[in-house]
Amino acid sequence: YSFGGRRRGMSVILGLALGTGLLLIWWSFWPRKPRTVDPTPSKAQQLILRSGIPRLTVSGVVTLSAVLGCIVFICLTALTGAAPIGLCFGLFSAALPWGALSWQAKRRQTALREIWPDAIDNIRSAIRAGLTLPEALSQLADRGPEELRDAFSSFAVDYRAGARFGDALDRLKHTLADPTADRLVAALHVTREVGGADIGRLLETLSDFLRDDARTRAELEARQSWTVNGARLAVVAPWIILLLLSTQPAAAAAYQSIAGLVVLLAGMGISIMCYQLMLRLGSLPTERRVL
Repeated sequence: YSFGGRRRGMSVILGLALGTGLLLIWWSFWPRKPRTVDPTPSKAQQLILRSGIPRLTVSGVVTLSAVLGCIVFICLTALTGAAPIGLCFGLFSAALPWGALSWQAKRRQTALREIWPDAIDNIRSAIRAGLTLPEALSQLADRGPEELRDAFSSFAVDYRAGARFGDALDRLKHTLADPTADRLVAALHVTREVGGADIGRLLETLSDFLRDDARTRAELEARQSWTVNGARLAVVAPWIILLLLSTQPAAAAAYQSIAGLVVLLAGMGISIMCYQLMLRLGSLPTERRVL
């Protein structure tokens, strides 16, 4: 009986091995489609690129948000004794790193908007002096605005290392992550490929346009800044009052229930919705990266 059972077991194993082999042979006749990788970065990656902070990753920001949210939740829950209050402020704290990145990205974009005309004038002067396009861009690593020197220094290193001019320009565009840089790189691509005797006039027109745009935008932002700041204070004020009241045991006990949690979450949703609506109504049209 044992010998017959072993024979049946071996038959089953050999049958499975034969079937697996035939399946693999049949599968090998079907060509496998290569996996396509989307080169477009996600919104979080674009935000990090616009912020200009080197060696920062999405996973690092997510980890920081989670750790910060947990710390605030534990501390406020232990301080007030009300877990719903700690949860709300923990969620707010988890959004702080992303808010700081957004603020840094806007600050950097404003700074770049003011210095790009000078950088373009520098490139135009170098071309008029007889330098080639790669040399005119590379000299910005030493003579250009301080905020752009690192990016153009990387461009110079790539080009001197043997990279094609077009590939080095694409890396420069990816490093700067700025709409003005996209337009400049596109103009230089066209000039390099088809030739252009009017590159000086093109750069001069672009420089004048950027100066007028920066001047107009600065005036509008100065006029509406007090309105935006007042709206932000109106959104933050109720939560500051809640934080102060939560130090009182009687006030904190009112939120130690499901109804209290629902009220806090509803207030959080209304605050976020009003804040986003305020930003949408009060913000100026921003340039988008389309190239």
